Amino acid sequence: MNTEEASRIILGTHSTEKLFPMVESEGKICFMVGRSATKKEIADAVKTLYETDVIRVNTARTPAGKKAFVKFKDAETARDLAANMGIL
Repeated sequence: MNTEEASRIILGTHSTEKLFPMVESEGKICFMVGRSATKKEIADAVKTLYETDVIRVNTARTPAGKKAFVKFKDAETARDLAANMGIL
C-alpha cells in the first residue's frame, strides 16, 4: 500500500478526554476512517503512514463516521505516536 491509498483510508485522528486514558493504559489510538475501510486495510494504512506495527483493530460506526480503535504493541509506542501527532 502506498501513502496516497493509506491517506484515503485514514482520514484523521479522533481525540476526546475519554481517549487519553486509552492511549496511556491500553496503548490504543482512535482514528476516523473511510466508511468502506476494512480492519486489514486500516492496519496496513497505519503501518504505512506511521511505520509502526498494529496488534489489533476494532471499528465502530457512529453518526459522525467510522472510527477505528488501533492497538499497538505497547502503551509507550501509542504514547509516542500520539505525542508526535499532537494528540497528547
